[in-house]
Amino acid sequence: MSHSREMSQNGAAPSDNGVVGPHPSFIQVANPYIFQQQLQNSLNALGATEHKEDSIRLQGVHYIDSVRKALQLPVRTFNTAVVYYHKFRLVHADSEYMWADAAAAALFTACKIEDTLKKSREVLCAAWNLKLPSSEHLSPDDPVFEQPSKTVVGIERLMLESAGFDFRTRHPQETVVKIVRDSGWPKDTLGRTAYNMSIDIYRTFAPLKQTAQTMAIACIELTARLLNLTTDFNMDAIVGPEGLNLEKWSTTRGEIMETLLDLLDLFTHHRHATIVGNQFSIDNYIAVRITLNKEATALNLPRYTETIDAPKSDLNGAANGASKHSPVSPALPGATNQSPNSPPAMGPTSATGARSRVGERGKDGTVRFMLSAERARAEKEAVAKYFAADEYETYEEEVDVPLGQ
Repeated sequence: MSHSREMSQNGAAPSDNGVVGPHPSFIQVANPYIFQQQLQNSLNALGATEHKEDSIRLQGVHYIDSVRKALQLPVRTFNTAVVYYHKFRLVHADSEYMWADAAAAALFTACKIEDTLKKSREVLCAAWNLKLPSSEHLSPDDPVFEQPSKTVVGIERLMLESAGFDFRTRHPQETVVKIVRDSGWPKDTLGRTAYNMSIDIYRTFAPLKQTAQTMAIACIELTARLLNLTTDFNMDAIVGPEGLNLEKWSTTRGEIMETLLDLLDLFTHHRHATIVGNQFSIDNYIAVRITLNKEATALNLPRYTETIDAPKSDLNGAANGASKHSPVSPALPGATNQSPNSPPAMGPTSATGARSRVGERGKDGTVRFMLSAERARAEKEAVAKYFAADEYETYEEEVDVPLGQ
């Protein structure tokens, strides 16, 4: 008597569901730089329109800047908060949360990272008191901040997950001060304007794409070009063959050009929402743009650097590496509207109201965060062989059966 049996190469029988061992877990590697193509793919996957994206981005950064000044926090905290706010919005659709909640959570998170500790209630209270005269100011212990405080703490976890628990930050203001001081350029005109411009640059996505040196040099160059049009300032020491040595600062002309054009887009279309925008006329910005466009054409510089042709099938979920899902979640009731009489960052979104992309992956396996891509790649290769499907072969086996049975 014979029957068929399937055996793997290691002698194990196949499982009923075809799953080999436990899930190997997900590894999310932090991205210190996110380029324009990745930014656009993430926003497209979330269904964000250009006009709405600009509006929410500028409102959130203005909220962070205003509250930061009210709490007398340093610029470093502002830089970190805005970067976390930008990264959060690349993962979560605008319909999942209120922009004020996200901005408050970003500032609250940045206060911990930069060791300028503030309670969530203090952040909310400062934002609320900005709208009222001093006689009507509330204290952070007021019960009105109880529920919003829980919301901010809940979004803080999503904020950290969106950034991959990457606490590395870049601060171009330090480089601006160093270059201006070492070069002996005027501090009251060039230095002050370039410093303010290095704060305005955080209203764009440039801090996600460029190094601190690139942003600092771009701010100094744009300031020099604008002052050259409006005053007798000589920009030859900054722009041109005798200008700054880009190799010394580990940057390229293409990266500088991309950052300059990002700043000009901001000052051209949203100049009233910036610090430097109103210091120069719109004609000055257009004149500088024409000059830069001619240079980019002559040097064959693309508008955006680090662009590759990616398959369109990878667009959905490109922001977080999760499996494909519907790009836009249903809006939470009332989550996108804010009453003018309600305090900032006090939406109905609960601490778990904003849906976590990491949470979706965590249903099937553990999500772990790493900073080193090489280490993650080596671990994946080492573990992959243990989760590879075994090859089975079918053979016949003769079995002696006693008579009478």
